[in-house]
Amino acid sequence: MALFLYGTATHTGKGFFTREDRLNFHLRGYPGDVWVIGNNEKGAYWLADRNGVEKTKVEAQAIVTAEVEAAQASWDALSDEDKAEHPGRPTDITLP
Repeated sequence: MALFLYGTATHTGKGFFTREDRLNFHLRGYPGDVWVIGNNEKGAYWLADRNGVEKTKVEAQAIVTAEVEAAQASWDALSDEDKAEHPGRPTDITLP
């Protein structure tokens, strides 16, 4: 059995996830509204309750990578002055 579920769900603000959710299952958000969720009944219910769409790890990684690459391209296009004001080029992310 896989350790995690992967999915997309639009973050709707306050109440989207709760402290109780975080105690019941692993939950971490990534760029592109990608969520890595503990693979248990409560985690699966949480994704379904938020109208989430389950993805394979490969699909989820592709979404995150595309978002990071777009952010990197935007940062690369900044002037040196703007880069000094916004230090830190976005780094690559590998999903667990």
